[in-house]
Amino acid sequence: MATFRYITFRVINAFIVLFIVVLISSILFNTQMEQQKYAEIREQVAAMMRNPELVRGLNQTELEKLKTQLTNELIEQYGLNKPYWIRVLYRVKDIMMLDLGHTLNPGLSQTGKTEVSAIIMEALPRTIILFTTGQIIIIILGLFLGLKAAQKAESLTDRIVGFASMVSYSLPMWWLGMIMIFIFSYKLHWFPSSSLSALARVNLSNPIAALKAYATAIALPLITLVLVGFGSWAYLTRNIVLSTLQEDFVMAARAKGIPERKVIYGHVLRAASPPIVTMSIIALLNSLGGAMISEAVFTWPGMGRLYYVALLQGDVPVLLGLTFVTTFLYVFSMVLVDLIYGLLDPRVRVGVSRSV
Repeated sequence: MATFRYITFRVINAFIVLFIVVLISSILFNTQMEQQKYAEIREQVAAMMRNPELVRGLNQTELEKLKTQLTNELIEQYGLNKPYWIRVLYRVKDIMMLDLGHTLNPGLSQTGKTEVSAIIMEALPRTIILFTTGQIIIIILGLFLGLKAAQKAESLTDRIVGFASMVSYSLPMWWLGMIMIFIFSYKLHWFPSSSLSALARVNLSNPIAALKAYATAIALPLITLVLVGFGSWAYLTRNIVLSTLQEDFVMAARAKGIPERKVIYGHVLRAASPPIVTMSIIALLNSLGGAMISEAVFTWPGMGRLYYVALLQGDVPVLLGLTFVTTFLYVFSMVLVDLIYGLLDPRVRVGVSRSV
């Protein structure tokens, strides 16, 4: 029962944080949002004024009155005549109810859609395919190398892993990406230099050819992402596991004659898993947002590039939608971390029962 109350408390906290972030974002972008809405109203009124049946027989004065009347009706319809805080709260309500509005730049969607939610759902799967897949490979590779380095501390393996981790961590992805494009695209001609143009040529009528073309388009950014990211994971895992190996319960398990493999995978990894799980979930979550500079280098049409283009074009509805989606994923992933902690470490469940 205490655990249920704790989870409920954390979920309510997550909704409060999400509401506050959306409220602050709405306040910051309120002027730009309303300027875009007024521009949209002017376009709608201009379109209606071109209707011959509506303006037939009216003189210039009557046309101006009709134009003012139509403008005021649309202003009232969109709630722009209400007090400031009411307008902001209405916008927060719409965003929290997943009504993210429409973009003024249909070019953001490859299919010409204007709904912000549809545009985000176009970019999110591509980001998951590239960055989330790459992050999973990085986590697995980093855990394997870090564990081997910790088991053989101060050995040649440990030093090689440490050197590779240092080199990997110090490489900027945008710089390495340009080097990879120069070598493998312009010199060796193995991969396309632009992922966007390569994906545009994918022929879905031929599944095998489409899969091959997609793999070719994603290979270069995926390899670059793994090369840049595995080093920090290997180094952090090595330090966490090495610290756990020095605990008393590990020495006691070895003294009892428990096989080394069971000590490592049954005792050490379980004790070291909470911080590793936290890093994994946060890393996977961050991968859902993509990376603006990296996606711009490879012209990968994901969340990062969408954010970058929306910033350049001042597309406030898309920016608010992206902020809402990334914040939602972040705050509720923290709730998931708490649940996983309780499963991995019984001490967390004991602490919950005492504090709630």
